[in-house]
Amino acid sequence: MILELDCGNSWIKWRVVRANNAGVAFSGVVAGCEQLLQALLELNALDLRRCRIVSVRNNVETQELISQLVQAFKVEVAVAGPVSGVSDVSNGYYEPERLGVDRWLAVLAAYKLAGGACLVIDVGTAITSDFVVLGGCHLGGYICPGLRLMGEQLSANTHGIPYLGSGLERVDLLVPGRSTAEAVGRGSLLMLRGFIEGQLQLAPTLLGAQFQVFLTGGDAALVGELSVEVRLVPDLVFIGLAVACP
Repeated sequence: MILELDCGNSWIKWRVVRANNAGVAFSGVVAGCEQLLQALLELNALDLRRCRIVSVRNNVETQELISQLVQAFKVEVAVAGPVSGVSDVSNGYYEPERLGVDRWLAVLAAYKLAGGACLVIDVGTAITSDFVVLGGCHLGGYICPGLRLMGEQLSANTHGIPYLGSGLERVDLLVPGRSTAEAVGRGSLLMLRGFIEGQLQLAPTLLGAQFQVFLTGGDAALVGELSVEVRLVPDLVFIGLAVACP
């Protein structure tokens, strides 16, 4: 069995996969290292042989986590990071190591799933898009604030407009908001959808007529219907992690 970890700033998403791509055996979300170890030690029939990690946490926290995993389970640990290229995919950044590792893994995963040109949109704390042409050349992408970040920044920088919540309880209802929370939430959602539609309109120019669109991230379910078909893949980063650390 292989332990896979996606260590974000607030949460650690984890899953245990069976060898030879035989499926996911266990999965969960925890706040920190101690909770992770407790969750794993409580599992029956756990036979870990390897571990692969993607982490946006600082090096001290990441190394402490690795040390505890090695001590508890005697596993070999591989840590993914952005590089100039993996397999058929080349990193399009001027300085490849500066591309966010989660974006890089999502690019690797999407290209593997598509087998050709693709657009990757991640809707999380930030909203990112990445373009990959047939042949695996990553062209780069775009970044803008995510839904909640937009609302928080509006609240922090605009006198008299307190941020009272997401305002996204009814994502199917985009009529004008009748409270500050509704107005902020629905306005942010319209900006998100406008950003994504802009990427979709740009994609044929950059990628050609044939490409696939992948959508991932914690707020992906809020996007709703778009003008083209998209593939919603929540575990895109985990798929890319397996490509980067086979």
